[in-house]
Amino acid sequence: MSFTPEIYIQAKALTKQVQLTDSTLTILQHIDLTINRGDSVAIVGASGSGKSTLLGILAGLDTATSGEVYLAGQPLHALDDDARAELRARQVGFVFQSFLLLPSLSALENVTLPAELAGIKNATQRGRELLALVGLTERADFYPSQMSGGEQQRVAIARAFITKPAILFADEPSANLDETTGAKIEDLLFELNAQQGTTLVLVTHNPALAKRCAKQATMQAGHLTMAVAEVTSVA
Repeated sequence: MSFTPEIYIQAKALTKQVQLTDSTLTILQHIDLTINRGDSVAIVGASGSGKSTLLGILAGLDTATSGEVYLAGQPLHALDDDARAELRARQVGFVFQSFLLLPSLSALENVTLPAELAGIKNATQRGRELLALVGLTERADFYPSQMSGGEQQRVAIARAFITKPAILFADEPSANLDETTGAKIEDLLFELNAQQGTTLVLVTHNPALAKRCAKQATMQAGHLTMAVAEVTSVA
């Protein structure tokens, strides 16, 4: 399979199956998908459609049962766990629905941890700059238990951008928040993504949030029922 510099993610015939006690559950079925550098893509679908599983495989957090997936030209399907982790550390940022902050670390420490693990210099300075961008300068020394859900997700967004990733994966980033706070988090996510110039892949069941991306792909019962296509309107 050949690639051009414009292609950042490419999946071919991805299938994901899980062996149960007396049967096999097929979560993804022969998924083909191409995402170009600089795209903002929403993967939409109902709960259980397979969209989060697809996101995990595209990001190298999970592996497919069969098929191929390339990230920045690298064959994720052919890499071991350590090599995939190294590629993620260099290229990828994540924002999860459940925040996934470490409770024993302060806001600043949570933000800077990926940069420190990657050996990036001036991690603390960069972390403080990002906390300022998300409006949490005064919360730098607070622990997750001392912050609201919206504040924790802002810390998670700052953490996602600390390594200046080429691509950002976001899985239902506002689903655990109230409507007002969720809208603010969505605004912040798109604002920072535009400033940093990253490629964005967003999983959501929220049509309004999906329309903020330039393109959409729809999942239904493990199938990609619509190829990535331009949306008719972008908020």
